Amino acid sequence: MKRTVPLFLAAATGFVLIVASFVPAAGSWGKYAVDWFNILAALAFVLGGGSLLSQHLKKISDQQAGWGYSLVTVVSFLATLVVGLGKFGVAPPTLHPDKVWAGDYKEAGSGFSWIFDYLYTPLAATMFSILACFVASAAFRAFRAKNVEATILLVTAFIVLLGRTYAAIWIGDQADWLASQVVDPAIWHPYVTGLRLDKLTETIMDVFNTAGTRAIMIGIALGIVSTSLKVLLGVDRSYLGSDDR
Repeated sequence: MKRTVPLFLAAATGFVLIVASFVPAAGSWGKYAVDWFNILAALAFVLGGGSLLSQHLKKISDQQAGWGYSLVTVVSFLATLVVGLGKFGVAPPTLHPDKVWAGDYKEAGSGFSWIFDYLYTPLAATMFSILACFVASAAFRAFRAKNVEATILLVTAFIVLLGRTYAAIWIGDQADWLASQVVDPAIWHPYVTGLRLDKLTETIMDVFNTAGTRAIMIGIALGIVSTSLKVLLGVDRSYLGSDDR
């Protein structure tokens, strides 16, 4: 039963959503399935929060290596949870001014919004900025012009990195101004402006990068279809926590 029931529920839910997507008369089935999914997702959040607390509290209790980070995680988690559930700083809605709890916990000026804007967002920006430095460092070490393909990749990456900087835009503006003092802009501008680093970067990202991204997305979509069929037919049982495939 531990295997049969989950397999049956996963297959039944998947086929219901497929039928609801392609059969107009069964469109309401998908809505009911999504409602049940939201209920299960809410329970999963509770279980996830409990698991997070139990693991980090045990680490703090045993004073394992890095337990200070666990302490920060637990305090931040509980503080955000209390502020969000308590709706601190939330103004009552206009239609129900006497019901403070009816306000949106994410509205501007609320305690939860303050935490997100002034704590989470700066920390996330810091992490992404550090990640950008690691990416640039790894790219510098990994890119080697060993063949034609690697050379094209190296030159393209160099153009994109420089084209995203303010210095490249400023230099391009100054070059445009100097050229306009010598040559009629109507003659040179349509041809020369496209060779600016910032314009080359836009062309690379909008044309070549978009084409590659679409090809990758098509491959991902085909992979999702294949994996979904394996799950629906009971071939892939990895989500049950088993080694059976």
